[in-house]
Amino acid sequence: MNRKLIGVLLGALATAALAMGGIAVAGGEDAVEGPDTPITGDALEQASAAALAHTGEGEVTETEVGDEESYYEVEVTLPDGREVDVQLDESFTVVGEEVEDEADDD
Repeated sequence: MNRKLIGVLLGALATAALAMGGIAVAGGEDAVEGPDTPITGDALEQASAAALAHTGEGEVTETEVGDEESYYEVEVTLPDGREVDVQLDESFTVVGEEVEDEADDD
């Protein structure tokens, strides 16, 4: 094969790989970790209560079991629009948080 054809093929493969990665992220799925699993049942109530007690206000907008940073993750949207990811252990104890702002989305 000539070098030009190899370059075109490598470029096409790279573009396809990037496109597939974008689809996985948009669908709430990480290529390594797989799909996000929401918290359900009594655990959802306990995790939500713990996260809201930690933030002091807001609305639970997303949850996940088996987050890469903790056992549970609860996303709380504050009245000012900021989002706080509250990390909880299996006993619903807060083990960390990350405040996301508009700059984090870039």
